[in-house]
Amino acid sequence: MRVLILCTGNSCRSQMAHGFLQSFDQSIEVYSGGTQPVSQVNPIAVEVMKEVGIDISHHTPTHVNTYLNQEWDYVITVCGGANENCPAFLGKVGRRIHIGFDDPSHAEGTNEFIRSEFCRVRDEIKQAFSDFYTIIRNESLNEWIFSMNYLYSLDRPFFSEQLEKVGKIS
Repeated sequence: MRVLILCTGNSCRSQMAHGFLQSFDQSIEVYSGGTQPVSQVNPIAVEVMKEVGIDISHHTPTHVNTYLNQEWDYVITVCGGANENCPAFLGKVGRRIHIGFDDPSHAEGTNEFIRSEFCRVRDEIKQAFSDFYTIIRNESLNEWIFSMNYLYSLDRPFFSEQLEKVGKIS
């Protein structure tokens, strides 16, 4: 499964979402990009993700054009700007989803308040992408069950024998 997460600057929200989704399942190919990528991942985003055991310090903001001609199961925008200015994808896109979050890099105030905004948004992203992962995992499981039921209906004796061999049917 291939997932592309888009934001405007590709420095905070999309990078945190990328880190969380990849941590839930290493077999998912997760990428992130921006419509106007900045030069580096926001250092506060790196710090608050490290606090929850996820290292995004090696991530690099990437322009969305890098991914335009590729196939994606999901393209997810995580901010209003990217949702409104997201380019038309030339490759196959299974589903396009928008899950919006406040931009913590726009927070103003004391260092403590700004950091608390990054933590708040981080926690919201974790919850939303945990929910997303649960849904796609269940969709994949349902597709597998449907496929197995279909195959089983085509050759019931063969599949019954195979299932008995592995102890699934008594």
